[in-house]
Amino acid sequence: MTRPAHQEQATTRGLLRAVSRTLGYEVAAEWRQAAAAAPRHAFLPDRVWLADGDAYESCDRQREPERWLAAAYADAPVVTQINDGQEPEDAADRWPSCSASAPSIVVTMLDALELAPGARVLEIGTGTGWTAALLAHRLGDANVTTIEVDPCLAARARATLGAAGYAPTVVCGDGRAGWPPGESYDRVVATCSLRRVPPAWIAQTRTGGMILAPWDNPWVCGGLLNLTVLAEGSAVGRFTPDSAFMLMRTQRQNVRLFRDVVHEDHQPVRSVTTLDPWAVADSSFETRFALGHRLGDLWHVWDHDPGVDGVATRLWVAGTPTGTRCGNTARADCGTRSKPPTGGGSTPTGQDRPGWA
Repeated sequence: MTRPAHQEQATTRGLLRAVSRTLGYEVAAEWRQAAAAAPRHAFLPDRVWLADGDAYESCDRQREPERWLAAAYADAPVVTQINDGQEPEDAADRWPSCSASAPSIVVTMLDALELAPGARVLEIGTGTGWTAALLAHRLGDANVTTIEVDPCLAARARATLGAAGYAPTVVCGDGRAGWPPGESYDRVVATCSLRRVPPAWIAQTRTGGMILAPWDNPWVCGGLLNLTVLAEGSAVGRFTPDSAFMLMRTQRQNVRLFRDVVHEDHQPVRSVTTLDPWAVADSSFETRFALGHRLGDLWHVWDHDPGVDGVATRLWVAGTPTGTRCGNTARADCGTRSKPPTGGGSTPTGQDRPGWA
């Protein structure tokens, strides 16, 4: 599907207006220029997956060009890979393993980096390559290095970046190790969430430099960690409740649904209550974050069934199982924003339980 340049520009302007409305401020001129030069649709594969209730339905660019294009220019994440690239036999078993982040969270994170001309940036999680293209447009190819653990995604991103006229350093490897040949970086930014900050990132960032990464724990899957690297090889910073991304593959756990942690023959004791667990756990992000951070094995599954006196909420709490299959704990119904586990950067608002865009 080839579209005239003026139509692409108009579509990009519409997306940027939507992003500005989401953020509550005008997208900076440098990022508007970068988005115009590197249109988002050019970095999406021809086949993507769109949420359909609790499932994911494929959308092919050739068969459904308008639907595909609408997804490309919505201020929402777009799933670009499922099941680490292995299509399951049953469509109900699809789970997202890569997505193009929502443009509003991309801009939020780019703004948070506080980039100056000539800054050297290491990106962890190349994905489609769109964020790397925006960075390369702003800073120059030589100042941008991006790492992708998935060989197929890395190869595709390298080719897509080249076709768009960009040539940052694209590395296929484990992002936990960073990229020592390029140290020291002014900024390290991750497009996957973490439960532990890799020491290599601190070691490869210059004193006074910044590490920006989405944060995750089994209780709260949302928030940004912004660290400043100190001279003695440590880093300090703060969290803000601004994002929700898929967990770094090398920090995954083998939990997606309740059935993943309960034996088939297990007969749980079912309690029905009208007490909202958030009345105990508190609905504020700060309280939920503190619980998850201090109690590392705390996780939950949500379900809602009619009770005797109305809507009953069931809550299970247990130790986190170990394993490596899928990205995140207890995502059968993690909240109004959630599908198992989509990632890609929503900006949670209001009192929604933390979820995945």
